[in-house]
Amino acid sequence: MESETLQLLTELIAKPSVTPDDRGCQLLLIDRLSAIGFECETLIFEDVTNLWARRGNSAPLLAFIGHTDVVPTGPLDQWHSDPFKPEIRDGLLYGRGAADMKSGIAAMVTACERFVKDRPDHHGSIALLITSDEEGPALNGTLRVIETLEARGEKIDWALVGEPSSSNQLGDVVKNGRRGSIGAILTVHGVQGHVAYPHLADNPVHRVMPALTELCEREWDQGNESFPATSFQISNINAGTGVDNVIPGQVEVNFNLRYSTELDHQQIIDTTETILKQHGLDYNIDWRHSGYPFLTAEGELVEAAKQSIKAITGLDTELSTAGGTSDGRFVAPTGAQVLELGPVNASIHKINEHVRVSDLDRLSEIYQGILAKLLG
Repeated sequence: MESETLQLLTELIAKPSVTPDDRGCQLLLIDRLSAIGFECETLIFEDVTNLWARRGNSAPLLAFIGHTDVVPTGPLDQWHSDPFKPEIRDGLLYGRGAADMKSGIAAMVTACERFVKDRPDHHGSIALLITSDEEGPALNGTLRVIETLEARGEKIDWALVGEPSSSNQLGDVVKNGRRGSIGAILTVHGVQGHVAYPHLADNPVHRVMPALTELCEREWDQGNESFPATSFQISNINAGTGVDNVIPGQVEVNFNLRYSTELDHQQIIDTTETILKQHGLDYNIDWRHSGYPFLTAEGELVEAAKQSIKAITGLDTELSTAGGTSDGRFVAPTGAQVLELGPVNASIHKINEHVRVSDLDRLSEIYQGILAKLLG
């Protein structure tokens, strides 16, 4: 017999919710959550649909954080089955969003259903914050909902993000922090000309290379016991007219830094622009700071997760801050403890994305165990 978590997950995958289109996923969640006493509020910002569902009015508040949007499928002919028609093969459920992160959402909902049935008068409050703008710009999703909650004085004490945190088996790794992320588009100006007459031109590619080399080779920090050293990475360089006999008039460079708690974003901006100016470049730069670093130290949430994972899987979980960013970065600045706990992440964003069917109920049980330890 198909489990409740598997059934809900297949229903969610069947809705082709490519970011930022929710495609009715949140309406499905509202039906389930309303039935067990959650007050459900739809918050729409621009083209993004968000759900804030809460059961209870008192503190402390444990909020599950998730997203219904998924990345595009990529070439359909490379999928072994329709990405929006979930299919089980060899114990794995295939479909876009199976791991990232509709399995997490399905497990959250079924965990809440069982917990509320067992403890209808539980301590504190439970909430789900679900957005359809995590895989996109992330401007009108969790960020805007958190701003709304803060403005009306709703404070999250513990945030459990259902992102796929596990490396090899369910629960082996949870994320108790993330590096900050800041990127920029750097445009360096020169003078276009003929390659045979370089004295009549000014090649911006040549000019920018020494500065980029210095930025690449710079030791920004040495990290610390919780974070690796800050990393500067160039992601794209674009220049030229498409022919080989024209010196370009400008070059555009995209770069990003994932930074530790040893730095702040303004130090990165100041240091970078000092180096650019020292190299005498004629440039303009457009910065985008998309998240502060955060770290949740050992405490109630971490301990509850460790104990629940141990009880269900037998594993002693590892705390990690590796990887990219998540919507946890919008919650942590409010003072909440934030933890990411979800399925194995090996197939996320890939062709033939999948999740282990046997992990679904276990993930739901882990979430239920955390609820019991914190709000039971």
